[in-house]
Amino acid sequence: MKKSIYILLVLFSFNASLFAQTNAEKKWVKKQFHALSLDEKIAQLMVLRAHSNWDNRKIDSLADLIKKYDIGGLCFFQGGPVRQAIQTNNYQAIAKTPLLITIDAEWGVGMRLDSVDMFPRQLLLGAMPSSNLVYQMGVAIAEQCKRLGIQVDYAPDIDINNNPANPVINDRSFGQNKQTVMDYGIAYMKGLQDNGVMATAKHFPGHGDVSVDSHKDIPVINKTRAELDSLELVPFRALIAAGVESIMVAHLSVPAIDSAAKRPTSLSAKAINGLLKTELGFKGITVTDALDMKAISNYYPEGEANVQAILAGNDMLCLPGDIGQSIKTVRKAIKDHRLTRKDINARVKKILTAKYKYGLNKIEPIDTTNIIKDLNKSVGTLKAQMSTQALTFIRPTTNSILNENKKTAYIALNINKPNYLTSTLSNQSNITVLYFDGTDESKLLSLQKSLTGYDQVIIGLHNYNRRPANQFEIPQSIINFLNSPGHENWTHLIMGNPYAVANFANINNILFAYEDNEYTQKAVYNWLQGKQEAVGKLPVTVSPNLPVGIGDMGISILPAPEKKKAIGIDINKLNVIDSIVADAIQKNAIPGCQVLVAKNSEIVFNKSYGHIAGAGSANTTNQTLYDLASVTKVSATTVSIMKLVDEGKVNIDKTIGDYLPWVRGNEKAAISLRDLLLHQAGLYPYIKFYEALLQKDGQFIPGAISTVADLTHQKMISPSKYLLNSWTDTIQNKILRSPVTEAGKYIYSDNDFIFLGLIVEQVTGMSLSDYTTQQFYRPLNMHSTGFLPLQKTTIQNIAATEVDNYFRHELIQGSVHDEGASTMGGVAGHAGLFSNATDLAKLYLMLLNKGNWEGKQYLKPETVTTYTAYNTPNSRRGLGFDKPEKDNAQSKDPYPSLSPSPSTFGHTGFTGTCVWADPAHDLLYIFLSNRVFPTRDNKAFSTLNLRPKIQEAIYSALN
Repeated sequence: MKKSIYILLVLFSFNASLFAQTNAEKKWVKKQFHALSLDEKIAQLMVLRAHSNWDNRKIDSLADLIKKYDIGGLCFFQGGPVRQAIQTNNYQAIAKTPLLITIDAEWGVGMRLDSVDMFPRQLLLGAMPSSNLVYQMGVAIAEQCKRLGIQVDYAPDIDINNNPANPVINDRSFGQNKQTVMDYGIAYMKGLQDNGVMATAKHFPGHGDVSVDSHKDIPVINKTRAELDSLELVPFRALIAAGVESIMVAHLSVPAIDSAAKRPTSLSAKAINGLLKTELGFKGITVTDALDMKAISNYYPEGEANVQAILAGNDMLCLPGDIGQSIKTVRKAIKDHRLTRKDINARVKKILTAKYKYGLNKIEPIDTTNIIKDLNKSVGTLKAQMSTQALTFIRPTTNSILNENKKTAYIALNINKPNYLTSTLSNQSNITVLYFDGTDESKLLSLQKSLTGYDQVIIGLHNYNRRPANQFEIPQSIINFLNSPGHENWTHLIMGNPYAVANFANINNILFAYEDNEYTQKAVYNWLQGKQEAVGKLPVTVSPNLPVGIGDMGISILPAPEKKKAIGIDINKLNVIDSIVADAIQKNAIPGCQVLVAKNSEIVFNKSYGHIAGAGSANTTNQTLYDLASVTKVSATTVSIMKLVDEGKVNIDKTIGDYLPWVRGNEKAAISLRDLLLHQAGLYPYIKFYEALLQKDGQFIPGAISTVADLTHQKMISPSKYLLNSWTDTIQNKILRSPVTEAGKYIYSDNDFIFLGLIVEQVTGMSLSDYTTQQFYRPLNMHSTGFLPLQKTTIQNIAATEVDNYFRHELIQGSVHDEGASTMGGVAGHAGLFSNATDLAKLYLMLLNKGNWEGKQYLKPETVTTYTAYNTPNSRRGLGFDKPEKDNAQSKDPYPSLSPSPSTFGHTGFTGTCVWADPAHDLLYIFLSNRVFPTRDNKAFSTLNLRPKIQEAIYSALN
């Protein structure tokens, strides 16, 4: 019920915004409306084609139409930024009524204009693990449009592309997953509309499942209404609820909506007035797809399609053909009582209101100074980030990272000259780059035979067509080569449309990059260097064995240790863990968990149980990410301090004030880092930073929280809430004002590690997230581990924590559970890290191996020994690490359980997590759960003593 009420409120608010609200708006709309003749009102519904690369004759002809008919708007296509700006200034200057300037710029204005780089196509974006960058792209495109005097972008495309042979949508879609299309479509739309440009969702009712190009004929979609409701219409419903202000209607024959022969949805009253406006409740501006497309012109005489489009419910007609003839035809329809003046007037007022809302009441000439620089300013940075986040690696059978000790060949298929990737690889001494772009299979066969002398072979498929016709224009010789046996362990880089791989779908080690340009090639090169993980997921089904959603994110291959030892544990005895966990789930102590045991550097037990959010939700897997809570303290902050101590950049006997200038002058400045690590600094245990954000009624203070990220709200406290950037000052002030108790006394405090995390950032000049990823997680191949998990995966792959009814008032899933860490944007020294147990094991096996893993020394052995030992008479603590009680054997309440040796080190987390490494037995135990779901008030977890019970079962299995 609440959701329905919310949607109704959104619709009411949105619908109201379409009509004049202020007196100034009403006055302007009324003045413009009453100045129009009937012919001019009809012309206000028309959007004509414009190109800035036209010759003077065509430009003058368009100017004559603007002056003669007072048309409603222009849609710009090919040309250049400066020319378009100049022409827009001229067209607006001669227009009686300001022109609504539109553009079809799905991947930015560079899609149409020279001198401006393009954003990626939407299929690449659909591979990314979250929609954050999509919103930012929408913001950037809005800025481009405003810089060019454009009020409407005919984007986003929210078609669900589930037909690989689709000749017109294909990589213009976010993909095949309706949730992704919906979420990413909303993000793109909000990025535009939050920043002053009208978005247009298209192509209603869904153009994804067609094999005919509507530019050439009418595609037919033979689906039932139930099938349409369950798939194609889902994103349109969602964007309408989210406030999209315009929808473009496609030229499709959909018998389930309108069974009339050859009647496209763009001319169907059942589709627009019936389904879109009445049933779905859309009150914004409906616009036809281009009326000069063959799907219309083949079946409707000139001018008649325009009448049919208006009768069907469209507000604006895109590229209506002969404007004079169109006006005459509409006038005749009014005379024949097929249309009424009232029909026209309502549409004109809606259009004029939109013109006012988007600033056409005060037109300022476009300044062309630095315009090309301005249009490009955000593209490169975002494009690089998107290209990186979209990389999708599947079917790993071998380590694809370049090794300078291996002789490597890179085969560049379908090109004959260097690009960024091949040039960069050529500069490495042990890599040979070979090119092939022909059709001679004998040459390819000879090439393949020559590769037997190489230790590592990488194949790159470049420069093929993005459209499916003719096998994407990939020569049959190359397809045969890729289908041939003998290269099962080669790495294959797919630099373009992933659908093409259906022609050779049995290859292994596939890295999808989705496009072939310098940005994607740089991302691929960084991946080959081991500097970048592939965190994307395949946005479409390529073949039965390459389904939508597959990706390597979270698939962890633990390398074998260099020296094998006897296992020393009865693996069969570990099966008792199954019954212990089953009992806990049955008693609602936890919804699910992952349990991992490693002995002598080998994983001997690794299982997942239960569900990510209780009964009825998805099953957990070994790839499910958990909020590690305070395990962050040792898995991110402590190891970072250890690394900086090894490098001589930090001395733990120095003070907070030595590293953080903003603390100087406060009593906390004199506290040593050693005391912070030992929790004996006397700091207050926990500060409720979030309380200052709430009013007495529980609502957020005005302006503090935004529902989407923008320039001033970039700290994500949940996927639907972003905190004001300047809140950092409030947090620092609260820490400085907090009380200090007895120095040297053991008081477990989150604030100790908040300070330590900030010191890491101050010393390194990097965020704690970036530093830990660079120094530990990436080189250890910890694919899933890190802060801000939605930058790596989707919310469906993350265990839910709590239903927060006191701060964020929503289910917490995909953002940090800890309220303090959330107000810091999800990256903090005490909490915020997410991982699965398989990846987390790599870090602790490295520590058990005295800082070494796979021959690389991450930390000095003596540093590991020192920090993991007892370090104070005041408590059981090591430096950062928790340890067993010193008198564990005699304790009535042994911690963490009875059997761990005194050399054991690790930590527990509030969300129901723990990691314990026992060097005396070369044993590692990791337990990850979300025991706080649905509430932290559930006592069953602690009553069952679940973590210690499992730990004792592990020690009982040792032999």
